[in-house]
Formats: sequence, C-alpha cells, structure tokens
Amino acid sequence: MKFPEYLMLAVFFVSAGIHLYASLKQNKPLRNKTKPFILIGLLGFYCCAARPVVLFAVLALAFSWLGDLLLIPKGIKWFTAGGISFMVSHVFFILTYLRQTDLSAIHPAAIAGLILLFVTASLLFFKYLRPHLPKELFYPMLFYLILNGFMNCFAWFRYLTLRNAAGLVTAIGALLFFLSDSSLFLVRFHKNSPLKTHFWVMLTYSLGEFLIVLGLIMG
Repeated sequence: MKFPEYLMLAVFFVSAGIHLYASLKQNKPLRNKTKPFILIGLLGFYCCAARPVVLFAVLALAFSWLGDLLLIPKGIKWFTAGGISFMVSHVFFILTYLRQTDLSAIHPAAIAGLILLFVTASLLFFKYLRPHLPKELFYPMLFYLILNGFMNCFAWFRYLTLRNAAGLVTAIGALLFFLSDSSLFLVRFHKNSPLKTHFWVMLTYSLGEFLIVLGLIMG
C-alpha cells in the first residue's frame, strides 16, 4: 500500500476507535465529534486503493457519511432524514454489487432462500419491536430494514458469482450492517433493551462498512 492509503486507514481506525470508546463511556460530545471522520477515512481509503474506483461505491459511502451526520441531532425529522440517506446508500451498494453479479449463474433456490431469509428476519424483528415504535415510523422503518436485507442479498449474490474471498468479505460486512441497523432500532426505541449504549451499533457498523469496502477493493 502507498502512503495515502495508510493515512486514510489511520483516519478510519483512529476515529472509529475513539468513537467506540466514547460510545462505551456514553460521552456524547466526543461521539459527535468523531463520528463524521469514520466514513471520511473509509471513503478516502477506497478512492486511494480501489482499481478501478466505482462511482456507485463512492456514492454509497458518501450517502452513508451523510446519514451519519443526519443521525447526530435528536428528533424524528433528523432520524427520518438519516434513514433516507442510508436507503440511498443501500441502493448504490446494490448497484455496485450488480457489476460483478451474474444471477443466471446462481441456483433459483439460493436466490429465493436469501430473499426469504432477510425478509422474514425483518418481519419477525419488527413484530417484536412494534410495541416500542411510534406508529408513524413503523412501516418506513420496516421498509428500510427490508431494503438493507436486499442489499445483503445482492452482496451474497455477488459472492455466489465470484466464489472468492473478496465476495465473502463484502457479504460478511453487509450482514454486520444489517445487525448494526437492528441494534440501532433497539437502542433508540426499546426502553428495556439489553443494549444501552451505541457501542455495539457502531462496532458492527464500522466493521461492516470496512469489510464491504475491503471486499470491493480485493475484488
């Protein structure tokens, strides 16, 4: 790797590490100051290391970064705006995966099984979460998590096409992203949730985004 790649990786890991420490200690001012730099470092690393640099991937990371910023302030409007930004990010991730996906090479049962798995997981999770959610947010948030599930499906479709480490790394990252969003909903809305801080949310999110990017660079 060249110096710019090391520099961007350092920005990512240092900011993510400090942010995770702040999340564990529930230090909100430090969390807010470090959060924007996590995706800046990761986006910079991708642009320096990827060959070629795919515009869809850049846009996916950029909208994830914007979503991070919009989720910092409190309030339903900010939460909704952040969710919309992340939905756009998921669409661009799907378009990125499609560049290296051949659905005709995948058994239809595998395609149907993955879609059924993530849709069912989303529905069951929201059935559990429903009593704790504002009524006006239930269906938009359910739609969001299902879209995240579809992003996961296409990450796994890419793996089933490539059958290599690059595909597997990105698919694992996408799964961590799904777990991160589920954890965020618990922390934000479930008063009796065992998750009391954003540590698990940001650990799975940061690692998930990193593995997605790493797998794209490897591929």
